[in-house]
This record gives sequence, C-alpha cells and structure tokens, in this order.
Amino acid sequence: MTFRQFAYRNVIRNSRIYAAFFMASCFSVLVFFMYSMLLFHPNIDESILGFMSLFGMATAELILVIFSFFFLFYSMRAFLEARTKEFGVLFHLGMDEQQFGRLIFLETMLIGIASIVIGTGFGFAFTQFFFMIVREILRLDTLPMYFAWEPFLLTVGVFLTAFIIVAYASIATQRKRRTIDLLQERIEEQHDVTLMRALYGVLLIGFSYAGSIIGVMMENVAFLFIVPPLGILGTYYLFSDTLPYILERFRLNKQRYWRSSLVVSISETIHTIRSNVRMFFVITIVSTLTFLTIGALATVASYTTQYERLNPLGMVYKSTIDNPYEQQHIASLRNQLESEALSYNLSRFTVVKQTSSYTKYEVEVFRESEINHLLFSLGYPLVTLGTGEAMFIPYSEDAIKTLANHTVRTVLKENSIPLVIDSVYPQFIFPSNFVSSNSIIISDEDFAKITNPLIGTTFQQSAYRLYTFDVPQWMELEEIGVVINAMVDQENVNPLGYQLPFYFENAGLNYSFILATYSLFTLIVLLVAAVFLLAAGSFVYFKMYADLERSQKHFDVLQRMGLTDQELHRLVDRHLMPQFFLPWIVALAHSSVILISFNILLEHFVNISIVDEVIIGFFSLIVIQVIYYYLIRWRYIVHLKQGD
Repeated sequence: MTFRQFAYRNVIRNSRIYAAFFMASCFSVLVFFMYSMLLFHPNIDESILGFMSLFGMATAELILVIFSFFFLFYSMRAFLEARTKEFGVLFHLGMDEQQFGRLIFLETMLIGIASIVIGTGFGFAFTQFFFMIVREILRLDTLPMYFAWEPFLLTVGVFLTAFIIVAYASIATQRKRRTIDLLQERIEEQHDVTLMRALYGVLLIGFSYAGSIIGVMMENVAFLFIVPPLGILGTYYLFSDTLPYILERFRLNKQRYWRSSLVVSISETIHTIRSNVRMFFVITIVSTLTFLTIGALATVASYTTQYERLNPLGMVYKSTIDNPYEQQHIASLRNQLESEALSYNLSRFTVVKQTSSYTKYEVEVFRESEINHLLFSLGYPLVTLGTGEAMFIPYSEDAIKTLANHTVRTVLKENSIPLVIDSVYPQFIFPSNFVSSNSIIISDEDFAKITNPLIGTTFQQSAYRLYTFDVPQWMELEEIGVVINAMVDQENVNPLGYQLPFYFENAGLNYSFILATYSLFTLIVLLVAAVFLLAAGSFVYFKMYADLERSQKHFDVLQRMGLTDQELHRLVDRHLMPQFFLPWIVALAHSSVILISFNILLEHFVNISIVDEVIIGFFSLIVIQVIYYYLIRWRYIVHLKQGD
C-alpha cells in the first residue's frame, strides 16, 4: 500500500466524522461558484440594479471567503485533536514529523479537491435555475446560461488556496508531543473555576448589552466599537467559567444532585462544557452571525411590507414658484398616466413659509380647501377649521401620538395672524421628505391674509408648489416619469449639492427597485445563512461522533447496570441538548439585544419596526434546529445501540 493509498483510506475510514465538514465545504463552494457565475455574466450591465447585484454578489463572496478560511482552519485543527490516539499509534510504529505533515497535507487536499470538484459541478448544474430566479428578480429580458473560464478559475483558485493554507497552518500549529501523550485521551486545558472568573462572563456580557442600548439611546457611534469585543470575550468566559461554576455549585447540593439519572446528566454536562469550550464559543459566534443575517433580511422585509403605509401617494412633484419646467412636467405626467389608462386624482398646493412666534422657526402653511381635495380622493376624513384655528400635519406616525395632546398658541409674525393649534390630523398624508416637521393647516380665510413673504425673502423664495397624484394602481407606475426621475437621481449625486428647481418621487418606480433589491438580498442572505447553519451543525456533528466511542463505553456500562431504553433516551437528550441548544440560546440572546437596539434606531429615524419579521425568522431557524436535532439524535441512538 502506497502512502497516498494510506491517506485515502484514512479519509474513508473516518468518513463518518468528515461527513458534515465535507457537506458544508461542498455547499460553500457551490454558493461561491453560483455567485461567481452571476458576477461575470455579460448581461449584468452598469445600471442601478446591475450595480446592486454585482455589489451584493461581491460582498457575499467576500463573506464566504473569510468565513471559509476560518471554518476550514478550525475544523481541521479539531479533526487533528480528535485523532491524537491514531497519530500516537503511527508515531509509535515509526512515523516521523515529515511523514506526519505529508499525511495531513494529502488528507486535507483529498477532501479539499473532492469538495471543490463536487461543489463546482453541482453549482454549474444549478446555475441555470439560479439565473432564472435572478432574471425575475432584476426584471431582465434575458439572463442566459453561458460558459466562461473566469468563474471556474476564481472558485478553484480561492478554495484550493484556502485548503493549501489551512493544511500547512494546521501542521505548523500542531505541538510536538510525546507518543504517550498522544495515546492518552486529551481534552482542552482546564483551569480552576473561581467565582471571580465566573463573574467575568456575566459582567462582560452585561456591559455589552447595556452598552448596546445606551449607545443607541445616546446615538453614540463609539459604542459600536466597544460592545462587540466585550460581548465576544464575555461569551468565552461564559462557557469556560460561568456555566461550569454554576453547575459545580448545583452539584454540591446533594439533595437535588443525587437523583437517579440526574447525577449522570449533570456530571456529563459539566464534562462536555469544560472539554469543548472552544467548540461552544465558535458555534455561538457563528449562530449569532446567522441570526443577525436573518435580522438584516427582516429589516429589508419590514421596509418593503410597510412601504405603502409610509408612502400613501403614488407620485409627488415639488416645485419652486419660478420653476420653468413645472407645467411641462405636470402635463407630461398626466399624458403618460392617461396613455397607460391609469386613473388618478391630481391635487395642487401652494405652500407658504412663515415664522412662528412660539418656536421662532419657519413653519410651512397649507390651505384647508387644498388639503381637503387630497383627503377626499384618499378617502380620509375632511378638515373643518374656523378663523384662528390650525391643525398639525404629522411628519411621521409617531408624530400623531406626540402631537395629539399638544396645544400651541402662536402668531404668524410676517402677517400678524394669531392661531391656536390644538389638534393633529390623525392620518399620515405626505411622505416625510416633502414636508417639514413644522407644517400646519389653516382655514382659507386665514390663508388669504398671508400677503407678506418670509422675513428677508421674496414670495418666490418663501413659497413652493406641491402636486400630488393619488393613483389607486400605484404599483404600475414604474414606467411613468422615468425621465424626470433620472434627472433627480443624477442631481442627487451632484458634488455641489441639489440645485434643480423641482423634486420628484414615484412610489411605484421606487417600490419596483426596492422589491427587486429586497428579493436579491433575500436570495443572497438565505444562501449565506444556510452556509453558516451547515457550518455550525457540522461542528456539533463532528464533536458528537468524535466522542462516540467514549459514549458507547459509557452507556454500555449503564445498560449493564439496568438502564432501560426510556432512561437511555432521556440521558441521550440530556447529553446532546446542551451541545445543540446551549450555544443557540446564547446566540439568540446576543442577537436579540443587538436587533432590539437596531429596532429602536429604525423606529426613531424611519418609523419602521422589525419585531414581527425577526420573530418569524428566529422561529423558523429554531424549527430547523429542532428538526436537525431529532435527526441526529435518532442516528446517534442507533449507533449507540449497535455499538458501531
């Protein structure tokens, strides 16, 4: 038997341990290759959606590369640690360090090349289906399958380099140990668990949680750089000291501890946690990343689902008084709507700026009759105001609650018009970027009294016109006003600032872009999250089967003592559940605090809540984990009973 054959048979003999690692590696290669195929596709142009797709795929590939390096390196080190007895026998039989390094390199490259070949092959097979999805998302006429050497070269080059680096790094980081040390069972180095070290985990995690909330409340970006290191370090101490300390204290309570199978369960849990601190830590961090990717997806989903509520009008056109394009643009928009047979209701406003004696700031004043024209088309309650009465226009949904019981007595200083503002309109009317946070409605009688412009300006400078198009079929507006919208988009990136005399927003066009971006983002995030899930699962799978021989001996002794099948199942649950669910519970807590902080920011700045979407996403992940747990538990019990 040659040395290469020996390495090959080593991999085959340990196939049960390598299975999850191999599957996760293949899936990473598959996802990376499909992203590469889209990245180099000749039909993805330089349009906004084309740029977004390229940027999304490039970002996803970068994340996959970084994560794959870490995943491969950690997994290979864990595999080498699990095979210390086998290596001890080989050294005892005369293997030297050079042969050992060659063996590890050959085994790693065998698994790596097989993963690359199979992952790339399946990736190419599924690329056509992937392109069909992306074509619908980006609304492209065609996105045909193509063949080019760049995606293959990039995928093979990246992952082959990763496996080579990981192979040499794994060999270099292996400490030279005596054969007798390799033959003996070795677990992670342990230290004495003390109350002080146990408190480190609680305090560091507590500080990270508090810092996250305080940073959001204070809107202080500096906390973003402090919180993650505290949380990561606290997580390590949680598994290395805090949980073992709590379980040790519980074990001292003889009245509760010495209860039939509970003795075995607690003892085994303490051993599992203390022997696999790094595994629990890594799974927790990876799982937290998975939850956060789902949280990011929930954010986009929430904005997409709430877009109509935040944008009640189909199109809005804002114009200065002296805008030379005004009539041409409005006529063009009306003609396009009529040519597309889309019903609409056009409302025209002349908005005047005045100075409030109460706040000393500018206030935008709307006429009651013009507002009622829009409210009637929207089906909202009409406004009825008398002389000297005014009503707040809400700039957000939160503003409705804030201003509901707020009464202001003020005077429009330029024209000496006294007003009492004691109510707010109960519906969100205008998009927040079209009206200021100080906007009010006054009666037609009071509006007619406004003859003097804002102090220090002319009437043309202190007033503007607003055109609103209420279109029931607003989702069909993506082809309306495209030229005007392009002018606005181009001016938005003007380094000298926005200088056009008008501003235009098409909710239907924006929504089509948002929906396409969200769908593409969903596809990217779900595939990346799937890679994270497989990686986290492979860590548990590997550790469980690496310790299978020890567990078989352990449960064999208990069965000889009279352990029933029901008690065996109960013990297996108590043995496996901490490995599966403890890191997930910690990761769920970490990601929940982060997303709660993020939700506070979203509600404050864009009036969006992601709570419902996050709960649905987290619940879905938990269901997947529970199903995965029972599949592994079933196979684990079968192996235990077979003694295989």
